[in-house]
Amino acid sequence: MGRAFAYVILGGGVAAGYAALEFVRRRAGASPGELCIISDEAAAPYERPALSKAYLLPQGAARLPAFHTCAGANDEVLTEQWYKDHGIELVLGTRVISADVRRKTLLTDTGETISYKTLIVATGARALELEESGVRGSDAANVCYLRSLEDAERMVGVMRSCHGGNALIIGGGYIGMECAAALVANQIKVTIVFPGKHCMGRLFTPKIAEFYEKYYAAKGVVFVKGTAVKSLEVSDGKVAAAVLRDGRRLPADMVVVGIGARANTGLFDGQLAMERSGIKVNGRMQTSDAAVYAVGDVAAFPVALLGGDVRRFEHVDCARRTARRAVEAILEPSGGAAGEGKGFGYLPYFYSRAFALSWQFYGDNAGEAVYFGDFSPPGAGGKPKFGACWVRGGRVAGAFIEGGSREENEAMASAVRRGAAIADVAAELEGHGLGFADQESRRKGARRRGLAAGDRPTYARHATVGVAAAVSIAAFAYWYGWMAPYVVKRDS
Repeated sequence: MGRAFAYVILGGGVAAGYAALEFVRRRAGASPGELCIISDEAAAPYERPALSKAYLLPQGAARLPAFHTCAGANDEVLTEQWYKDHGIELVLGTRVISADVRRKTLLTDTGETISYKTLIVATGARALELEESGVRGSDAANVCYLRSLEDAERMVGVMRSCHGGNALIIGGGYIGMECAAALVANQIKVTIVFPGKHCMGRLFTPKIAEFYEKYYAAKGVVFVKGTAVKSLEVSDGKVAAAVLRDGRRLPADMVVVGIGARANTGLFDGQLAMERSGIKVNGRMQTSDAAVYAVGDVAAFPVALLGGDVRRFEHVDCARRTARRAVEAILEPSGGAAGEGKGFGYLPYFYSRAFALSWQFYGDNAGEAVYFGDFSPPGAGGKPKFGACWVRGGRVAGAFIEGGSREENEAMASAVRRGAAIADVAAELEGHGLGFADQESRRKGARRRGLAAGDRPTYARHATVGVAAAVSIAAFAYWYGWMAPYVVKRDS
């Protein structure tokens, strides 16, 4: 028993939804039997960032269908009916247990064989479990992970039974910090434990981390740094306390685990080239097998902005953009995606929204970090505004902004993308901060207006963003933190 499709998207996360929409727009729909999406989840693709933000709120919480893809980009909301209307077959609640790249077939847990001509691997990543670090207890009723809609619904149930209690968060990264804010909103006392010297260790500098740790502490969050959970004390099927490596014992009415993720590449081990713990692709998102493309968390691709260095990003923005890029390359192989030079023209971008805070990061946190703005805790009703630029070789390589306006964020992103030159770091960045990025943006505009019809700018060709192209961010989307502060034009 089996079915055959021209195109198969394996995985039902963010990337799958954006790939489907791109396919429909470039082909005006799909013919029956042409495209299918296989997902082990029961719901059509949705915006995963909502799970650690609006889904966990005690009031006005988000629920489907409101955050199906592509709501996060203020675009169409792709419900199951949308896929049906556009001739796309959704194979939901189905897990693929093996893949044969040579034969171009996928075997599902129902025993069905699905064949393809072109495959897009969008399998995402899975949450690392406690047992992988030598700690038992993941099966306890009050231990929560957060990767899927099912996980989020389970966490909501646990929170409701934990009102006024103690929550232990294991891990000081994205999940830990965003879930901490949600737990505080649900009137639960929070302690975060992680082995690093400060939170968000892969992205934040000590100075940036200090601000957020103090802000969270003012909300009642306790940070326990430089140690890790050694064991969990389980009683009647629930965790009652955690024992740390330094001997301390922390009571817990619930536990949230956010210790990292691992790309779901196992189906293709030994069949496709791997790099950086993901599937290696070129600037077109094409793998070592010409009929297979990989996008999102699993894709390790060359980044033109970083000189062709191969990177893998576990973030929603990357999932959206690599999905669009792959579909463009598949349907228009002789178009803009065909020649990528030093790699995909992607600007690495991360963001988060928690409490009244909202930060953006662009580029690469390599080089000398130069700070600007006021890192002091804001007064009552005040909003912080500060940031940092990473300078390498006299040029801006990366930027971090807390509390920036849409225009300020756009200007800084543009400065990073162009690698704006810094003649005097102290004077231009420490002295002017966001003003430097705004000046650079204005100078860039002036240079463009001054170009003759046949002239070309001397800097590298790149995708640009503009305030005029921005769309309004609804209050509904505010809590999700889905969108960049502006909408970027399609990658060229």
